[in-house]
Amino acid sequence: MKPLSKRIKTTHIHPTDLHGLNRLVIDAIAGLTDLAESVHYTVLRIQKPRDTSMPSAAGSIKLIYRTVWHGTALVGDALDKLIQQLVPLLEPSGSSFAREAVIAALNGVLGDYLEESASPLAIPMGLRLQGCPLVLKRAQLAEAYPKARPKVMVLVHGLCMTDLQWDRETESTGAEGSANYAHLARELGFTPVFLHYNSGRHISTNGRELASLLETLNQQWPVPIKELVIVAYSIGGLITRSACHYGAQSHSRWPDTLKTIVFIGTPHQGSPLERSGNLVDLTLGSNPYTAPFARIGKIRSAGITDLRYGYLLDEDWQGKDRFQRCGARRQRVPLPEDVHCHAIAATTGKKPVDSAKRLSGDGLMPVDSALGRHGKLKNCIQIPLSNQWIAYGTNHFGLLHKPAVYEQVKSWLGESS
Repeated sequence: MKPLSKRIKTTHIHPTDLHGLNRLVIDAIAGLTDLAESVHYTVLRIQKPRDTSMPSAAGSIKLIYRTVWHGTALVGDALDKLIQQLVPLLEPSGSSFAREAVIAALNGVLGDYLEESASPLAIPMGLRLQGCPLVLKRAQLAEAYPKARPKVMVLVHGLCMTDLQWDRETESTGAEGSANYAHLARELGFTPVFLHYNSGRHISTNGRELASLLETLNQQWPVPIKELVIVAYSIGGLITRSACHYGAQSHSRWPDTLKTIVFIGTPHQGSPLERSGNLVDLTLGSNPYTAPFARIGKIRSAGITDLRYGYLLDEDWQGKDRFQRCGARRQRVPLPEDVHCHAIAATTGKKPVDSAKRLSGDGLMPVDSALGRHGKLKNCIQIPLSNQWIAYGTNHFGLLHKPAVYEQVKSWLGESS
């Protein structure tokens, strides 16, 4: 048998992953301990025993749970020290698609917590090429893109996703079934750049940082950028709109080069699924026996709760309890001026002969939300009908790799080139 060091040297699990996962598991156990203690106290309080044993029982319960909590913390610290000793044996040979996908999913669900706890699993926002981070300095960009063009396409992924998923193969075979967006960019004369980010942070937080990142890209690109195009999927479209707002607010130069945005399955009017999740939280919280379990629903990230009504700005959520049920009290954010905006929605239903209003959604959002429609005219996102398109017979997750969607994006961008 090979020595341990030889057997694990080529693993794709990074040493920092072990540290992050260890702390995540320990925190989860501590959270479940707190939950169990809360349930225990709730039952005792509601039963209201008449004997005098209640104080001592409560004291014993507190001692038991504190012992469990401190024991868990000690185990976590011990594992951290053990992992530090194993670090020299772990020499990651890069990364893998599976690793990237798992970390992206964790960031989507727990991203704000990972960032606040300084977890090594938190994804820092950056631009990448084939999964490798780009250094936004002119010389390094020129090296990464020896044939850099004045036309740049930035691709913004969705919730719980990674930039590598833009180039996954579709269910079809052959050239007609390809959905390689890097290839699409080059075919249309653009240089592709991929955004990689923590999708669990507030949309406005990511929007501000993206605006700053695009300004740096604009200043450091090897040749002057004449045309910028953004193709955004799902929550990435909301982050793009937020970035446009903050870019204009800070008088950045990059918005002047932005010519086209293609929104693919973007919940412009929010997601009813998240609104339903919020209702479940409140229902659990209204019952004294189930109230402790309501905290489980509050594990979901700020990025997810922002999807409830499609919050784009800091003012939409600052100073508010994001788990409190309320109406869509959001600021109105129009689409950027002089920019061609296109929207693609999906429906799991077949192409009907009647009104599009009867279409089912894509499983996560209604067709109207993806196309920016709203019952009140003032809340509509003004995307021309000619720039709207519906993919039939597909769900939200199938949008990114559906050949028909790819061809529609190609057609729109080809017309504007």
